[in-house]
Amino acid sequence: MAEPGSSAARKSSRAVVLVSALLPVLLLAGILYSFLVRGTGINLPPPAPIENLEFERIVLRPGEIRAHVINTGPEPVTIAQVQVGFLNRASWEFEVAPDPTIARLGRAVVSIPYPWTPGEPYEIVLITANSLIFTHEIEVAAETPLANPAMLGRFALLGVYVGVLPVFLGIGWLPFLRSLSRRWYFFLLSLTTGLLVFLGVDALEEALENSADVPGPYQGVAVILIGVSLSLAGLYAVSNWLKQRKQSTESGAGLLLAYTIAFGIGVHNLGEGLAIGGAYALGAVPMGTMLVLGFTLHNLTEGVAVVAPVVQHHFRWSHLLWLGLLAGAPTIAGTLLGAFAYTALWAVLFLAVGAGAVFQVVIEITRYQVQQGGAASLTSGFSLAGFALGLAVMYVTGLFVIV
Repeated sequence: MAEPGSSAARKSSRAVVLVSALLPVLLLAGILYSFLVRGTGINLPPPAPIENLEFERIVLRPGEIRAHVINTGPEPVTIAQVQVGFLNRASWEFEVAPDPTIARLGRAVVSIPYPWTPGEPYEIVLITANSLIFTHEIEVAAETPLANPAMLGRFALLGVYVGVLPVFLGIGWLPFLRSLSRRWYFFLLSLTTGLLVFLGVDALEEALENSADVPGPYQGVAVILIGVSLSLAGLYAVSNWLKQRKQSTESGAGLLLAYTIAFGIGVHNLGEGLAIGGAYALGAVPMGTMLVLGFTLHNLTEGVAVVAPVVQHHFRWSHLLWLGLLAGAPTIAGTLLGAFAYTALWAVLFLAVGAGAVFQVVIEITRYQVQQGGAASLTSGFSLAGFALGLAVMYVTGLFVIV
């Protein structure tokens, strides 16, 4: 018999621990396999077929309509008939790639050679082999932009106008901000907090609205929870890792906070770009124009938020270039994704990640302000006024954003 603490006893103990870890998993796998192979033993036929098709994206080309669909039901679905029209629908020829029968969570593209007219409303009707009907309404028909170099360049330039230039214009206030006294420094930090709180709540609201368009099995609200949690925790971990890796000076801490703010704003601006690109891709040019104007005003104030932590510190001016690009350049990626590859799932995920990043930045700014001026600096008149002004500025500029 092995003595307690001996090598044989330790090996035996490890074996017991390993078995206890693996046995429940193996037994659960066996139970699930048995259910899949043999079933539950309850065979009650449903009164009607359980099928569900959801439209992910509609692409309009001259003389053709392409419907990107996903099967979110529990069973395979076969598309047997297609109708197009509005007041009067008519059956139409169609092709389905890769196959008319779509497996669960499978995707397909339904191509319909239809002579649609720009500016007219249409309704697309997909009828399955079990005679179930799924519809999608096109409010105003407009040709979907082609992803050619010229169009890619135009949408990228739109992202520069909306995201990059306004942020740099806001950063341009830095010399003026440096002339302010220390109490105004806390005013700026609180102003930044107000701006970011508004952005975070706004991103969450947009994510919740878009989650209704996410296919059911992907659980739009769960995507929001995952995006917010992982971005908040991930950015917090990265920030702490950078602080431990380099014991920074006071100016270094301010610069690190500025980069954190720029990252959070950049992820949020990615969501703004998605909205703008999606609006233009759907032909809603007036709405897209108002989005451009509103977000441009928003982003001007974001430039101030980025440089607020470094107003009283010295650093290399090249950092301003990287800060501006980090905060503004994601708008370019957003406009391109929105125009050429928009889906509700990606929109919800990016908005949720942006919200989580912004909330983490708010925590960092609050902690940094306490380190610089003590807890009393959070409740001073200048700080409260700055926070209120930040909320007010975002609310007023938001009035120009028509969605």
